[in-house]
Amino acid sequence: MKKMEGKVVLITGGARGIGYGVAKAFAEEGANIVITGRTASTLVEARENLEADYGIEALFVVADGGDEEAVKNVVKQAAERFGRLDCLVNNAQVSKSGTMLVDHTKEDFDLAIYSGLYATFFYMREAFPYLKESRGSVINFASGAGLFGKLGQSSYAAAKEGIRGLSRVAAAEWGPFGVNVNVVCPLAMTPGLEKWKDEYPKLYAQTIQGIPLGRFADPEKDVGRVCVFLASEDAAYVTGETITLQGGSGHKACPSGPHKSGRRLFCRPCGQLSARGHRDTFSIAEQ
Repeated sequence: MKKMEGKVVLITGGARGIGYGVAKAFAEEGANIVITGRTASTLVEARENLEADYGIEALFVVADGGDEEAVKNVVKQAAERFGRLDCLVNNAQVSKSGTMLVDHTKEDFDLAIYSGLYATFFYMREAFPYLKESRGSVINFASGAGLFGKLGQSSYAAAKEGIRGLSRVAAAEWGPFGVNVNVVCPLAMTPGLEKWKDEYPKLYAQTIQGIPLGRFADPEKDVGRVCVFLASEDAAYVTGETITLQGGSGHKACPSGPHKSGRRLFCRPCGQLSARGHRDTFSIAEQ
């Protein structure tokens, strides 16, 4: 029997990129899938492919996660269609990356907070009654942008670190009900990153040098499989944790070497200052 046979997984932003890779990993293990997004045509294609390739049932719902009523409707439709919910994966996030903090507007910050932090809160709150019944799991997505302080990612990092804090509290509050809550921080190859690779091959090559495993994560085989593990019985005692899928990039010295600057260290390629030395190489949005 497959690990997720007969179970239902709701994945926000599940029609493309990392979210779609996660959806495929769960479908491979027999789970029925609910995917959300803002573009109907993309969702239709993803649903058709999931059902055809894996023989599971898939439901799509067009929704903006920052809209509280829209989130209520998603969870309602999922419950009406499948009668249960076993795992919630909060993957979707929109932000204005590459804008320095002093250049951010309130609208820029709202975009990240509503699509990320508020959406995660709304989905968790609405899904909890069903997760409590199934003794299910929540998998929230955070980012190296927050862990390592990536340049030009202030609103995105703020939203993601807020999600990590929310997840730790939820793990404490929901543990007695058998619901585990964990966070994944991926650095994965996506269509957007493929485009960046083609446009800036030298920068891509430098970035790869900062990843000990020498590659970006595969959305399905690397990120998706970790998510399946966290939602399975194998991870029943894992909660409140942050799993970094960064290929070791937070632990490898910069290829050009750190440089002393008073008491701090300065990394030339990424321009970051850190009392602990180089932590991450370039500001790349993972999702």
